[in-house]
Amino acid sequence: MKHLYHRTIAIIVALLSTLSLALAVISLPHQAYAVDGTDGTSGTNSTSQGSDGDSTPIAGPVPNIIITNFAYGGDSVAAGSKFNLDFTFQNKGQVAVTNMVVTVDGAEGFAIAGGTNTFYVDALWAGYAMTQTVPMQALASAKSGAQPVTVNFRYEYVDAGARSSSQSDVKISVPISQPDRFEISDPVVPDQVIAGQENTVTMEYVNKGKGDIANVEATMEGEGFDATMKTQYVGNVASGATGTIGYAFTPHASGELKTTLKVTYEDSDGQTKTKEFPLAIPVADAPAADQPGASDSVEGRGGDRGLPVPAYVAIAVIAVVIIVVIVLLVRRRRKQKAKKNDIDEDWDDWSEGKDDKTDTGVTDGAAADTAPIAPVSPASPAGPSHKA
Repeated sequence: MKHLYHRTIAIIVALLSTLSLALAVISLPHQAYAVDGTDGTSGTNSTSQGSDGDSTPIAGPVPNIIITNFAYGGDSVAAGSKFNLDFTFQNKGQVAVTNMVVTVDGAEGFAIAGGTNTFYVDALWAGYAMTQTVPMQALASAKSGAQPVTVNFRYEYVDAGARSSSQSDVKISVPISQPDRFEISDPVVPDQVIAGQENTVTMEYVNKGKGDIANVEATMEGEGFDATMKTQYVGNVASGATGTIGYAFTPHASGELKTTLKVTYEDSDGQTKTKEFPLAIPVADAPAADQPGASDSVEGRGGDRGLPVPAYVAIAVIAVVIIVVIVLLVRRRRKQKAKKNDIDEDWDDWSEGKDDKTDTGVTDGAAADTAPIAPVSPASPAGPSHKA
């Protein structure tokens, strides 16, 4: 009985060993062969079957070299600054590669900051990876945003007893940020701000950076005033462009008006930024309408725009007085002239009477007034009169 038990155990062990051996044989890789077709040709990487009927093995897949990870020291690289580009590359093929040459090309945005952009790797086995560090510099003239960097791999490998060569280009992108040089001048407030009247605060801006500024908005915050547009959209500002932002507002009452001017924009990296300018504006009362010199103080504060109202009133009064005086003088002149004409007429009449008396022989005017004139005799009209 004991002997039978041992024989059974041995048979089971033998069966298990046979099964294990069969599984091992089945799991071994089999060599693929290309069979000659009716046209006598084969695939791209195979050869034709010879006349003796032997078949040629198909070449294995070409190994691929890829970059699995890279870093440049932060979220972006400032234009003009230096940085280290670290990248890890891996052999994803089934065979080792040898005589590998790695070349890094920074295109128009980057340059090698010392050293060389070409590296040599003796061998890289299947599935293995390596990390390479390249010192680089972002050019100051580079555009903001993601800029490409190309890594080229050239290598050799042996497959089915034959040596072959291949290459691959892998592109990665590194963002470049131009420094923010969007400058806004201090607000310019009018010399005098009157309550109830519209006033304007202005600010000038200039984009000195090499990148464009986008979505510029200007806001005037605070209470105690009315504004036509408390928030105004300025838009995009190109590199080198200038302009002026104006805030039109009307204070409700006199005193100190506290407000804050805000300018919000997006820099060349797309980051939102805000600049604030707090202001305390003194506001004066509006002058009364009937106050002397009111129009001069309100309308003439920008310069001498004319004479005050009392001056115009005085000029008008003086003009009226002058006109009245002239009229009176003219009338008096006319009266004097008329009176003189009457006197002249009387004189003329008197002068004519004197001549008649002289013709009658009276030589003295005084005697002529008292001595009567003798009548002329009708008998001798042409002769002298007889003495008494």
